[in-house]
Order: sequence, then structure tokens, then C-alpha cells
Amino acid sequence: MKIHTLREEWFSNVRNDLLAGIVVALALIPEALAFSIIAGVDPQVGLYAAFVIAVVSAIAGGRPGMISAATGAIALLVVSLVKDHGVQYLFAAAILAGMFQIVAGVFRLGALMQFISRSVITGFVNALAILIFLAQLPELTNAPMAVYALVGAGLGMIYLLPRVTKAVPSPLVCIVVLTIVSVVYQLPVRTVGDMGTFPDSLPMLTLPSVPFSFDTLRIIFPYSLAIAIVGLLESLMTAAIIDDFTDSPSDKNKECRGQGIANIVSGFIGGMPGCAMIGQSIINVKSGGRGRLSTFSAGVLLLVMVVFLGPWVKQIPMAALVAVMIMVSISTFSWRSIQNLVKHPTSSSIVMLATVIAVVATHNLAIGVGAGVLLSAIFFASKVRKVLFVESTVSDDGLHRNYLVHGQVFFASSELFVSEFDFKEQVKSVTLDLTHAHFWDLTAVEALDRIVYKFRRNGIDVEVKGLNRASKTIVDRLAMHDKEQSRTAGVGH
Repeated sequence: MKIHTLREEWFSNVRNDLLAGIVVALALIPEALAFSIIAGVDPQVGLYAAFVIAVVSAIAGGRPGMISAATGAIALLVVSLVKDHGVQYLFAAAILAGMFQIVAGVFRLGALMQFISRSVITGFVNALAILIFLAQLPELTNAPMAVYALVGAGLGMIYLLPRVTKAVPSPLVCIVVLTIVSVVYQLPVRTVGDMGTFPDSLPMLTLPSVPFSFDTLRIIFPYSLAIAIVGLLESLMTAAIIDDFTDSPSDKNKECRGQGIANIVSGFIGGMPGCAMIGQSIINVKSGGRGRLSTFSAGVLLLVMVVFLGPWVKQIPMAALVAVMIMVSISTFSWRSIQNLVKHPTSSSIVMLATVIAVVATHNLAIGVGAGVLLSAIFFASKVRKVLFVESTVSDDGLHRNYLVHGQVFFASSELFVSEFDFKEQVKSVTLDLTHAHFWDLTAVEALDRIVYKFRRNGIDVEVKGLNRASKTIVDRLAMHDKEQSRTAGVGH
């Protein structure tokens, strides 16, 4: 890494990065504890993972300022693995998943993000905002009045303090002030300490206690593959969102490799696998965090807090963190997308809404984004199909017809392409002028073969001309009509 880039990514925003790191560390603790409970593992498994994934991704990742740690999406994937085979197999699965992610980075699969439409990303963002808000409801259901008072006061501080001063992140002020109030007045509210037991020692590197056998690989392989795919999907989508928030680029392939390295190290220190967290990433950038130092300090401070400052951190009221997460939910949701439902094309709105509904209904980001991408592809194919048309003119003597093809020929438009020709017309010859057409795939080439064969069966000579370089390459390699004609000419000679 060049000295200028090192300084820019690590030390150009030190004060704000460190303050943002404190806020994120405090917000990560209850999240890590909750995800440990979901996965059915000891709380320290989630806390250690949050620490190491944040630290390693800060160093090796491709998106400065993005927060990665143990996540709910990954926790849901490994419930049955832990239940059926034990936590040691979870550590092994994390290591294998990390290897898959490194391979994805090496083969530059991060570039696949360009095939995810803006409608899918907006749906993804809105769905996560809704899920973040819904996750706070258990803390607000049948709670003492003190909880509602603290949450209200916390939101007031978060939104009003920046109008007075931005010297300190308002979420940090909210957490500190509400903790003092809760302790001084001994309010009957749930605290971070009620979420689970904190570890009392630093993590150590160790090999997972599993047999090194094909049977072990058979058990963890499907889980590792799912972890790798969902983890990369959430991380790359979050990176794209933070790119927009900060108006700065990121290296998606480096992020794939960084997430992989982080998961491997997490598995070796007894942590669960994880990925990027949109909620904590939004907290970070809203609190002023921009560089790698914010992510690094969040991970280090989390470990220091839970291991050495546990008695104090345990007294933080959950209401304070609920207020912060409600702010994150409100900030994350794309409110403009509601107005755009009537302004944007119907197909774009359908894709966005389908992504939201699928993610919220299943709590599975991969299913939701997959549904959105599939719908986007269908709508795109339908639109491109409609722009294919063929013009034709006949010679003065009526013996020759010229077809001029315009548009894209691929699997979705191939049947329309074939239907544009009159194979029984009483002409001696036809010319297929493809100067304004482009052939994309095998289906398109096969359609061209069918057209030529149909004309020839009716005794009509066919000339194909005007292929651009890319189309000519695929036609020369895959088409059969010109090869069979060459063989026939050779036999006659």
C-alpha cells in the first residue's frame, strides 16, 4: 500500500474515526450477544467474532469505514449445524467459508455487483431498515414506562444535539447520558448485562477439534458455501451503499478476500463466521467514521470493553441502544423510494417491492436479492426483446428480398427473430443484412441457423452479411449453416 493511500485510509480522520468506533463498539455488543443466542452458541463466540472480523476486515478489506462482524443472516444459517454437530464444526465451517470467499476475490467475482440493479439495492436497503426496526420491538413490547421515556429522550438527543454541536457523535452522547440516568435513578429497565455472559479472557488461536476427514468436509461443505455466498452478498451490497453514503469508491474484489481472511481467523480463535453489517456501518458513517481506523478501533474497543470493562458496560440500558438502532432504521430506509413508486417505471417498482417483501418475509437476504435479480433479468429481457425488428425490401423483378435486422438477438428474442421472415415467398434469393444487429449467445446463433435452413429447404439461396466483429466471432465458432454449405461445395467440387 502506498504511503499516501495508507495515510488517507487510516489517519486522515483520526478523531472522528475513534469517536465513531466507540459508538459502534457499544452497539455491537448486544448484537453479538443476540446472534450468539440465535446460533445456539456461547456468548463469547459471537463477541470474539465481532472483535476479530472487525479488526481483520479493517486491515484487509476493500471498503474503509464499513463495519463487519457476526451477523443475524449468518447466525440463522448455522443453527442446525451447531445443533446437530456442535460448535467445533461451526469453527471449521467458518474457515472453509473464508477460503471460498478468498477464491471469489481471486477470480474477481466482486465484479458481479454491476449486474445487480439499483431497484434491487434499494429494496435490499429498505428491507434491512424494516428488519432493524422490527428487531427493536421485543425491547418495546410490554416494557416499563421508563423504557419508552429513555427511548424518546435518546431519539431527542440523537436528532437535536447535531443542531447545537457536532463535536461529539450524538449517538455516543445518547448512550452515555441514558446510562448515567439509568444507574443514578436505578430504573427498572433491561441492560446489556441481561443479554448474556461476557468472556473474562482474551481469545487464543487454536485448531477446531474436528476430525480431518472427508466426512467432516461433507458435513461442513454446504454450510460453508451458504455462509460464503450470503456473507459476500451482504458485504458487497453494504459496500455499495456505503460507497453512496460517503461518495467514495471501494474495491469489491479486495473486500471478498478481506471477508474471507476475517472468517478464517475467526474460526481459528473460536468465533462464528460473519460479514458486513449495514446497521453498524450506517452508525459508523453517521457518527463521522470514514477510514479503516473506525472499523479497527470498533473491534479493539469491543474486546476491551467486554473483557476489562464488563461491569460498567453491562449497565448500559438496552433502551439507549434501541434509540440508536431506530435512528439507523430511519436513516437507512430510502424514503424517496416511496415517492418513486409512481414516478419510476412499473417494472422497477415491482422489483424493489418484491425484494423488500422477500427479504422481510424470509429474513434471508440471499432469497430476497435473488428474487429481485431474477425479476430484473426477466423485465430486462422483455424490454430488449421488444426493440428487435426487421425491415425488408424486394427487388424490382421480385426475385430477391433484402432483410435488414435491427436490435439484439439472444435467448429471449430469438423466436421473435425467426418469426420475422417469410420462408415460403416465391423469390430466388434473400440477403440477411445484420449490420445493425448483435448476436449474444448460442440460442441466437441457432436461430440464425434455423432461418438459413428454412430458406434453403424451400430452394431459396441465402446470403448473410454485415456481422460486427463480436457477432462474427460467435457465429463463426458456433453456427452450422456456413460449415455445412462449405462441406457441400467441397463434395460437389
